[in-house]
Amino acid sequence: MTDSLFSEDQIPPALHVTHAGIWMAFPNGNIQSLDRQTAVNLLQKTPLILLNAPMVASRLKIEETSGLDLLELFAFVHPARFAVPTASGLARYLALDVPEDDVSAARILHQITNHLLKTLSDPKWQERGGVWDSAAALARRQWNWSLFIEAYLEKPRHPEAWLFSRLPEWEDTPPRSPIRPVVLSPEEADESLGKTLGEQAESRPEQRRYARHVSQIFSPRGKEDEPHLLLAQAGTGIGKTLGYLAPAAEWAEKAEGTVWISTYTKALQRQLGREAERIFPDFQQYREKVAIRKGRENYLCLLNLEEALQGNYRYRTNILVQLVARWAAYSRDGDMVGGDLPGWLISLFRRNGALSLTDRRGECIYSACPHFRRCFIERAIRATKNARIVIANHALVMLLATGDKSEDSHLNRLIFDEGHHVFESADSTFAAAFTARESCELRRWLTGSGSRRRRKGLSEIAGYDEKIADAVEELKEAARFLPSDSWLKNLSEDKPQNGIERLFLAIHHMVKSRADKSEQGYSLEIEIIDVDQAVADAAKESQTALHALREPLLLIGKRLEQLLVESPDWLNNAVRGKIEGLMNALGRREMILSSWLNLIERLTGVAEANFIDWLAIDRIDGREYDIGIHRHWIDPTHPLAEDVFKSAHGLLITSATLGVGRVPPSDLEAEKAEDSLLWDMAEQRSGAKHLDIPLLHFEAKSPFHYRDAAEIFIVTDIQKNNLASLSNGYVRLLEAAKGGALGLFSSIHRLRRVHAMIVDHLARQGLPLYAQHVDPMDTGTLVDIFRDDPHASLLGTDALRDGIDVPGQSLRLVIMEGLPWPRPTVAHAARRRAWGGRAYDDQIIRAKLAQGFGRLIRSQHDKGAFVLLSSAVPSRLLNAFPEGVPIHRLPLDEVTAMITEKCRLE
Repeated sequence: MTDSLFSEDQIPPALHVTHAGIWMAFPNGNIQSLDRQTAVNLLQKTPLILLNAPMVASRLKIEETSGLDLLELFAFVHPARFAVPTASGLARYLALDVPEDDVSAARILHQITNHLLKTLSDPKWQERGGVWDSAAALARRQWNWSLFIEAYLEKPRHPEAWLFSRLPEWEDTPPRSPIRPVVLSPEEADESLGKTLGEQAESRPEQRRYARHVSQIFSPRGKEDEPHLLLAQAGTGIGKTLGYLAPAAEWAEKAEGTVWISTYTKALQRQLGREAERIFPDFQQYREKVAIRKGRENYLCLLNLEEALQGNYRYRTNILVQLVARWAAYSRDGDMVGGDLPGWLISLFRRNGALSLTDRRGECIYSACPHFRRCFIERAIRATKNARIVIANHALVMLLATGDKSEDSHLNRLIFDEGHHVFESADSTFAAAFTARESCELRRWLTGSGSRRRRKGLSEIAGYDEKIADAVEELKEAARFLPSDSWLKNLSEDKPQNGIERLFLAIHHMVKSRADKSEQGYSLEIEIIDVDQAVADAAKESQTALHALREPLLLIGKRLEQLLVESPDWLNNAVRGKIEGLMNALGRREMILSSWLNLIERLTGVAEANFIDWLAIDRIDGREYDIGIHRHWIDPTHPLAEDVFKSAHGLLITSATLGVGRVPPSDLEAEKAEDSLLWDMAEQRSGAKHLDIPLLHFEAKSPFHYRDAAEIFIVTDIQKNNLASLSNGYVRLLEAAKGGALGLFSSIHRLRRVHAMIVDHLARQGLPLYAQHVDPMDTGTLVDIFRDDPHASLLGTDALRDGIDVPGQSLRLVIMEGLPWPRPTVAHAARRRAWGGRAYDDQIIRAKLAQGFGRLIRSQHDKGAFVLLSSAVPSRLLNAFPEGVPIHRLPLDEVTAMITEKCRLE
């Protein structure tokens, strides 16, 4: 018998499904092996206890399934907490015996169930607040767990505080004092780092030298637009995070200023937040001194949540909304993407409804919102203004520096970690696009098909003023010339409904007729050269339509601004808040329209030297989902330097692979070669070369003994473009290493094919295999599962090449399917012409190889192997790897024999 309030005949069986088999566990401890069809039939007849229903459905090869998902129960019992979403992960979190095989994993599902249910009646349970109302709401929505949890809950004697009243209100604070022009000496930076590390810390001379060099960016600048800029390549393991955090915190305290630390990946953003705890170990001090900032689209919008709670969604979305509401009451910061909301919770619901809970459409009404004083986004903004250290991301920092000036007043000292990615971030930030999806979205906003609370925005203001009323009607009439929700269907049937749809149809025909279709599944692109007459004619018609939209938009904005100045008697605070919010939204849309008009003009105009323009049909797995005109800077770091760097006083751009592939000139004396390494690539890719100032350089090699810790293997007998040969190579290598492998692909199609061919075989040997773009989970969760099991392996694409940190034996082998050649896009072709042809390609390949190798050795004790499944690897690219690492060109049989020895579990 199980230790619960239910008898054995009331507790349903548990179903455990892997690629190795299917097991049914009964409450009395019995285990039964099932075939696939029997399991599918059982799931259709009765709710069973499951762990991760989408994963179960994927492994049973069915569209979807439902049941008593333990992850949903965990999210209800422990909101805002994370556990690895596997039987082992939950068992470890709940301090149960960790299962050793699939049979014990099936058996433990009942123990996990009972543990979570019994927690509901535990007087020490910390997340009791609001549970009765949440349970009642879920019961009304027929949540599968409702029948089981009600037996463990006792109705409170007094009404519980509702979610929105539980959340604390933020408070306005006085403006910050001006930043003091203090100097941070190298000795002070060193001393600050020493205090943070403590007396017992491991000696890292290069870390101390790094901190001393970082101090240079905190000196007062001598001239306007001439910041102190340090480019620092700091090898893995020197401790660069604390190396810049310690002096940054020291300067911020002395100068009463703020240092913004920018990253590329959310994983590093979380890691930096943890590292900052070492600088400010007191919890309250940490909350006051450190702020983590992301874009608005990452945070839960409380108004969207309120409307969702009142809405009539499909069954599964209703359940998600209730669980998110419970999480919101306990969340630290309301961050739904990479915060304390487990990524797997959204994955359980196939992301249905999740995106609508954040402000992704720019509909915020600011102070007119009833939840404004409790808003997670506003709280984060205010925390930023008062923090000493702000941990953000490249895209947000660039947007703040170039856009909303109300938030960039403290972008005085900037540290770009993962500095090798500033080029990609700038490329996205300073780009422009006019697409069917975006223009359809604008029509929805203008015609009021957004959220219920906000869809009357334009209609409401029509009553303020006769001029506004006329402009609103004119605007709504003009919005009919934007693509409708059925634009994709209209275009597929060759039946465009208005001028702009005709433009996108003409672009579609032109791209289809000219594009290279050899890259199956990828988007189709063509450079804008000699456009078809149909495109030119539709462009003129579209220009007229967009001008008809822009004029009333400008008129409304000016009249609303005038009303705020005149301040009539009826203009109370609530109405003022609505007007200010609408003015922000109108201003953003006007900027978008201006950008679109410029892009349409390019169709019949002349190319500009600094830009590359193209037409595209965007596709996923060969399925078309958008059509548009695109413009990118050939060198996006030019506006980065002009708009971001010049306004700062001090900048650090740092990475372990900032200048990979820099080769000493051959005519220099050997003893001077190390000091004369060319920084050309680092200066070019970061944008530092656009500043007419002396640049500061720092380089420290990794302290890891790569020669002893790692080996590189180039497999010489894998047949190119042969999936069977490639799959055989992967399965042999994963068997030899007994898991612990990260497989990196440049093609999603090949990743999926290889995974399908080897996953069952490996699973039967006790070697789980997970894959991006295959398993229905977010990337962060897949990495957490991979990290948790040293026998597991993970296949992925670019997001895994340099965005994860898996030290220890969980990652012993990195496999790349071949050389990571850049994909031949229009933008890449333009940059290749501008920056040296093959040499430019080589720079990119070296950087990707170095980043992939960088996943392997993350600590002094790590050991492993890096394998390239390609016989054609030019020797000129091998300087991407650390000096001294043994490189072998061998057939697969010999490589697997050596991998068995090199990568075995200890």
